[in-house]
Amino acid sequence: MSCCKDITNQVQTLKNKLLKQTADRNSCSEGQRQRGSGGIRLARKMCYAVGGVPHQITTLAVGVSLQIFLLDVVQMEASYVSMILFASQAWDAVTDPLVGYLVSRSKWTPIGKLTPWLILSTPFGVLSYVLLWLEPPGSTSQALNVLWFLTSACLFETLMSCYNIPYLSLNMFLGGDQRDRDSATAYRKIVEMVAMLLASLIQGQVVAVYNTEKQEACQQLDQAHETTPSSSSPQTASLHKTQRAFLTSAMVMAALYFLCSLVLFLGVKEQQAPLSSADKVQLSYLTSLKMLICHVPYQRLVLGFVFSAFAFQMSLGNFALFCSHAAGLGTQFQHLLLVLLVSSSVAVPVWQAVLLRKGKKATVFIGLSLFIPAVTVVACVPSNLPVFMTMCVLMGFSMATIILLPWSMLPDVVDDFALRHPSCQDLEPLFFSCYAFCSKLAAGLSIGISTMTLQFVGYKAGACNHGDGVVMALTVLFSPVSVALLLIGMIFFCFYPIDERQCVQPPEQKTTVQ
Repeated sequence: MSCCKDITNQVQTLKNKLLKQTADRNSCSEGQRQRGSGGIRLARKMCYAVGGVPHQITTLAVGVSLQIFLLDVVQMEASYVSMILFASQAWDAVTDPLVGYLVSRSKWTPIGKLTPWLILSTPFGVLSYVLLWLEPPGSTSQALNVLWFLTSACLFETLMSCYNIPYLSLNMFLGGDQRDRDSATAYRKIVEMVAMLLASLIQGQVVAVYNTEKQEACQQLDQAHETTPSSSSPQTASLHKTQRAFLTSAMVMAALYFLCSLVLFLGVKEQQAPLSSADKVQLSYLTSLKMLICHVPYQRLVLGFVFSAFAFQMSLGNFALFCSHAAGLGTQFQHLLLVLLVSSSVAVPVWQAVLLRKGKKATVFIGLSLFIPAVTVVACVPSNLPVFMTMCVLMGFSMATIILLPWSMLPDVVDDFALRHPSCQDLEPLFFSCYAFCSKLAAGLSIGISTMTLQFVGYKAGACNHGDGVVMALTVLFSPVSVALLLIGMIFFCFYPIDERQCVQPPEQKTTVQ
């Protein structure tokens, strides 16, 4: 209580100083406009956008392929796979706020405050990602495999947090105003969607190799009649090529990871935050978290984002298994994924144009609502390829909404917080890290729930055929569960209080309103 009173008193005493600081910032912004810049240069936006590629391509690869890799290539039991995936995501979710707090407490260096984190984490992150797709040499123990992949997954997620949290926070240190940051976010999402498209092509080819070899192995089993269809021993030898394909794709992803990070380091220079103040309150970790959690716009935005991301993860996280076992379109998986990601890439600039005309909140509702009929139709007629592809276009447009809008709305919340608490500075990394925490928590929950559900209904690793219970479980996870979660998220977005049109008013006007 005493800490909160001290903070309140310091906030009150700095109200007058804020008015003076806003006048200085206005004169500084006017000076920038007179120099002909007035914003962020296109080259800087593009280099910043390229920096988001490592997180997106590795996340897509892990989300699409790791479950299949562990279940059918490593031949690990579903319960162990569920534990590894959920524990690694939970660990990642817990470390995100801690990394954000450490970044916020970092000192300014000659190359910036965030850049040292990016430089130091990249080489180790690249190495840990490759280890994630390597089996322990000569290992036949299930326990050793579990320990290896759990350690590798947690290590990779920690190092990726040390890269991604500073990178996301860099949006607030690019210079420019709200529209400039929104534009930089749009460029970032477009480049990330292109990167996801490239990653999907790579992973689609790997999954195609997996489906082809598994189908051949199952045909040999049917002809020989020597073992039961669920036996995995004959398939183990036939999946060695698939294992090499996974490792090769990991090496390609790691190379892209390093090159894109290099472009970010060389092309983006951090700018001092426009709201930085000499009179700052150094808050403890728990006090900072409490202030963020108590900020109402942040509450509504995070809850809406969590449930919406949970819905998309529940559908898309089971997309490969749904195509293979429920729809019977496993050989068409790479084409369906390609349609999904191409439509998402096209939709990002479309939604950027819509939000400028209709506002961010309205655009969220328009985009998310497209997902509901799409997954409903696919669940009703899963084996119809033309219908499936058409619905993938709608799903892609809707997915672009959740990819672009919440991250475009977050800087508005950060600006609102800074205006209400002018003495509490340098919390931008904590905002972005807690946001990423919620996203990864949703991903971990979806993976854990999905895998445990499959274990409960009798999914067998390496089996050629699965019963009706597995097909029904995949269908329910893909459509009804995701629709229910999305509706909950849209309810929270409905109560999101910030109008970005008010955010572009001069600071002294907003202070007068408050």
